[in-house]
Amino acid sequence: MSAAFKAFLNSPVGPKTTHFWGPVSNWGIILASVADTKKPPEMISGNMTGVLCVYSALFVRFAWMVRPRNYFLMVTHSCNECVQLYQLSRWARAQGFLEKKKEPEAAQE
Repeated sequence: MSAAFKAFLNSPVGPKTTHFWGPVSNWGIILASVADTKKPPEMISGNMTGVLCVYSALFVRFAWMVRPRNYFLMVTHSCNECVQLYQLSRWARAQGFLEKKKEPEAAQE
């Protein structure tokens, strides 16, 4: 077994810890969200998507601040944040929150 692989196995954020398996399981949320981008935006829950945005933003900061730094958790929640923000924008557009405002036409003289 190579020294690098052995160091990874025994590291504080390696596969023998929850610091590894927690982010792995969170990829299920991301994959489900990516699959949901094919569904109509009327099916999106604005409340749940907003909560997932806050949740991922908090955990990105947590992963950065915790010692040892958990880059895998940080990347996982950063990806989830991106997907959830996209879903939230789809929901907001479907609800009419992101419509373009029509400017009044200039008076013709």
